[in-house]
Formats: sequence, C-alpha cells, structure tokens
Amino acid sequence: MNTYLFYDIETTGLNRAFDQVLSFSSIRTDLSFNELENHTIDIRLRPDVIPSPGAMIVNRIDLPTLLTGHSELSAITEIHRLFNRPGTISLGYNTLGFDDEFLRFSFYRNLLSPYTHQFQHDCSRMDIFPITLLYFLFKPEGLQWPEKEGKPSLKLENLNSANHLAHGPDHDAMVDTAATLALARRLSRHEKMWEYVTGYFDKKTDGKRIDTLPVSFQSPAGPHRLGLMVDGGFGTDALFLAPVLSIGQSIPYGNQTLWLRLDLPELQNTTADTFDETTAVIRKKLGEPAIVLPPLNRYWKRLDSDRQSVAEENQKWLQANESLLMGIIRYHREYRYPDVPNVDPDAALYDIGFMSKRDEEICRQFHAADIKEKIHLIERLTAPVYQELARRLMGRNFPDAVSGKLSRQFNRFLKQIHPSSDGDALVDYRGQRRTTPTTALKEIESLREETKKGDIRLDAAQKKILAGLERYLQDRFFDSD
Repeated sequence: MNTYLFYDIETTGLNRAFDQVLSFSSIRTDLSFNELENHTIDIRLRPDVIPSPGAMIVNRIDLPTLLTGHSELSAITEIHRLFNRPGTISLGYNTLGFDDEFLRFSFYRNLLSPYTHQFQHDCSRMDIFPITLLYFLFKPEGLQWPEKEGKPSLKLENLNSANHLAHGPDHDAMVDTAATLALARRLSRHEKMWEYVTGYFDKKTDGKRIDTLPVSFQSPAGPHRLGLMVDGGFGTDALFLAPVLSIGQSIPYGNQTLWLRLDLPELQNTTADTFDETTAVIRKKLGEPAIVLPPLNRYWKRLDSDRQSVAEENQKWLQANESLLMGIIRYHREYRYPDVPNVDPDAALYDIGFMSKRDEEICRQFHAADIKEKIHLIERLTAPVYQELARRLMGRNFPDAVSGKLSRQFNRFLKQIHPSSDGDALVDYRGQRRTTPTTALKEIESLREETKKGDIRLDAAQKKILAGLERYLQDRFFDSD
C-alpha cells in the first residue's frame, strides 16, 4: 500500500555534510490524508558537532535539550526504516531543497543506503513547496496568501499563520509537519490540479511532458524546446517564473537536463569569453524541481510584457548567432563542478561513487552486530572512506566501548574539529569549511553586536540559548587550552 510520510527536521546548521539532525517528526497517512501513525525523534548533540548559533536561536533549542535524546545512529537508523517502508512517498515543505539531501548525508555517514528511499520497493519523493507555488500562481482560491513588505511570502510559518493550518511554535518539527499535511489536504481539494502537479514528481511523467513541449527552433545540437519554469529560486520579483529553452543534457552528469533562461537581457552581450557571466542555465533532474510548464497563454501571461519581449528577442538572437549558441551549449554541457581537494570523509558521498556489493553486505552485518563484532567488521570494509566513517560512528555513538587504537584514531579526528586556524577547518564537497568552536564564538559575538545596534531582536530566551552555547564551547574547547 502506498502511503505519504510527511516529515520535517530541525538541525544544528545548514551544512548537509557536517551538521546533524536534532529533531525529526513525521506523520504517515494514506493517500486520502488519513493519519495512520506519527513519530517524533529527538537526537542528542554529537561530540564532534559545533552548532550554528544562528540555527539554535531560530530553532529555540537550549543546551540541556541539545545534550539529551537518542544517539544519532539509533535515530537515523529508525528514520531510514520509516523512509524505506515499501510504498512510502516521503514529502514535506521544501524537503527536496534541503531536508532530503541533509538526510541523505545522515544515512551515508551512518553506513545506511543513501538513495534507496528514492526508488526501491515502490518508494518515491515529493515536495509540497513547488506544488504550493503552482497553486499560488494558477489556482489561488481556497487559501490566504500572506505578504511581507508588499511581496508574497510563501514561507511555511507565514502560510500557517494566515490559514490556521496547525497550532504551535514556528520551527517545531511536529508543528511544521502538521502544517504541511494540513496544507496538502487543502490543495488536494482541487483533485484534477493535485493529480496534474503531483505527476511532475514521477520521472516518466515529467520526461513525457518535457518531450511534448513545443520546439522553438532547431540547431545542429537538436531541437530546442520552449517552456515556462517554476522554481522558488527565481524569487518573488520574478513571481517564481522564468521562460527557458532546452539545450540538452550534461555530459559528465547524465541525469541533468539543461535549460537556458530567456528573460535576461545580458544574454545578447554574450561572447566566446563570457559564457559563464552572461548566460544562466538551470540544471534539472527529472521528477524533481524545478517544474517546466508548457508555454500556454494561461501560464505565459503571468510574465510581464517586458520579460515576454526579452524572451522573444533572445530566441531570435540565438537563432541568428548559431556559432555563439553552439558555444553556449558546449560550455554548459561539458561543465564540471570544480574539484575540491581534501574533502573530508563525512562529505565525500558524491566523490566516491556507489558502495560495492561487498561493502553493502558488510554494512548490513555491521548494523545487526553487537558492539564487539562491529569493531571487528570495520577492517573488513574494502573502501578506506567507509572504514573511517565506521570508526567515527563508533566514537560518536559508543564512546564508552571504544578503546586502544580505535580510541586514538577518533581522538585525532576530534582534534581536527578545533584547529589552531579557521583556515585549517575540515572541508566539504563544495569547498565550505566546517564550523569550528572559534567561528561559533565569533558568530555569538556578532549576533550580540547586531542586537545592540538594533539590526536584529533577540528575546530573553534566545539570549539565554546563546549564553548556554557560549559556556559549552568555552568549557569544552578552551578552558583546558
């Protein structure tokens, strides 16, 4: 039986590889949105994670709460089980923009399959945020659409407040989950619309719809189809819309289709030396946001007349400048993400490829084994990166059982999270550095300065959270220096 698993997470920060989940909530329903079960899992802070002060005051998580709850291993294992129950459609609000990838790294870090919840055993994913964008643009009746400073604001907390979807504080995982479920119930009342928009999360349906988009023109690279893309990243000024032209698929990343924005005047300033400066290409995977609509008049008219004119002129310019068009296509099709040296094992998911069948089997044995056998199985893993992840897993989750060589290895890792210089902090796959105790203390001081200047407002509870986090960092990392 297919079921929806609505969920939300609260985390120590925004870095998918280095931060951790602190709270997970889910509500499982049938496809008519009748609740079947719900779960809330709180996770204690790992010894190697430095929380972002900004995240802590937004989530309003104080130090005593940080230090209680389940171990990461037991919690993430349970979340993985929920996501991989046969027939599960996991979804939330902007989950494909943040939560899903965050959990993917959590699964990977804990030696669990990071991708099976996307396709195996009839499992799949959706996201209510891009669905909400489509309703806001083309089927707005039935909901109050909040504004901030005269512009639409589709943040979940604002939609919740305007429509009384769920009761409770903002950025509480269960409140946000309940609000998302209530929002989905409202949206699904328009049955034909709901059936149509949810089709965009099926790869085959999404691909067929793209194949039926009208061809604007042909080039030596093939047919170029015209569409209207919907994505939150375009922002409120663009009404979350952009006219786009298909220019093929990425060569190094074969699951990415490429779409050239047509509403940017600077496109016609393109030369052979400025492809990266004057062209904007969106990389889309089938079955995932962004959503590409056909350029029907009822959709296209949401673009203002200036953007429509720019899109038309840019199509003519591309046809008249075929050599530059081919250069644009070649540049974006062949583009590779920059190589990042010395990526930390926690962040190496995209660098190491898929796990071997042998290591998959050893990981299954590892999760079923007792602590002593777990330690023995580490050396049987064939990939060094998984051996290191297993060593860290043991140190993070079973500190009292780790001794000898394994303890020394984990302690060496712990020293790396408090480097003598911020420039020596561990690096993720995007080149971003791990939060260190020093950078966290600097952020606390910066937040206090902004409060004094009146740039931000912190209430008494938030100030107490910062003070508690500051004491924790000082006691743990500096008083013994």
